[in-house]
Amino acid sequence: MSIALTCGNLTKKYGRTYALCNLDLQLEENVIYGLLGRNGAGKTTLLNTIAGGISPDSGSIEVRGKKLGKGELPNDFCFVRENTRHFRGGRIIEVLKFAASFHPNWDWTFAHELLKAFRLDPDKKIRQLSRGTESLVGNIIGLASRAPLTLFDEPVLGLDVLMREKFYKALLEDCANHPRTILLSTHLIDEIAPVAEKVYMIEAGSILLHDDMDEIRMAAHLIRGNSEAVASFTAGKRVLHKETYGHGTLAAIYEKLNDGDRRLAREMDISIESLTLQSFFSYLIQGGH
Repeated sequence: MSIALTCGNLTKKYGRTYALCNLDLQLEENVIYGLLGRNGAGKTTLLNTIAGGISPDSGSIEVRGKKLGKGELPNDFCFVRENTRHFRGGRIIEVLKFAASFHPNWDWTFAHELLKAFRLDPDKKIRQLSRGTESLVGNIIGLASRAPLTLFDEPVLGLDVLMREKFYKALLEDCANHPRTILLSTHLIDEIAPVAEKVYMIEAGSILLHDDMDEIRMAAHLIRGNSEAVASFTAGKRVLHKETYGHGTLAAIYEKLNDGDRRLAREMDISIESLTLQSFFSYLIQGGH
């Protein structure tokens, strides 16, 4: 297993507030990751720190085994910011040409395909674009750069459903043909479920959980039934949330269930449902961790 990025014990403090707090993160080569968290959880600070825009108070960052010095940029990477910093008076094609000069793997054929798919006029000036359309320009850069390490910060903000789906489709198809490490930061948690292979969940500058998406799907459950039965069934299991209604109880658990567990649940008249990623994250940050 080759490692693309390692963040070790990263800490960044503003006054008495920790933007990052002893944060550890490791990304494998050629994997699509989701960085999930609420607004203000520390996602953008983390990405800016990796990209060299913010210096951590302590901790280390290694990209493909090379430790980065203070303010040092990773080699051959692409960072697509939430708030783009394109030349406002420039045209889309001029911005793409400028970006292409920094990325040795840039694919102009792919860039033009994306312009067509996203219905962008390459001669239109950046200042004439809506926020969502300007986001698409950044997304084209992130995709066409084919950088071995690519960071996207809230890439679908301001986009309608159709354009979000087109972006995710283009990302998945291109990564299948040209594998690289992608980190997608977003608070639109359920949307990332079909895209990311592995996820990190962040809250208050700390990582709450990191796991394979498939593992989360198999382990995140909502349990309903008689209060005594639910209490017995969940004993010894990781319970994220529990609430009582009348004689019944609803419990969110993070635990793989085998055939024996499911058979026992049927015998105890307990229902088992899969949790959405959004619900799982909500229960996790409410104190179940």
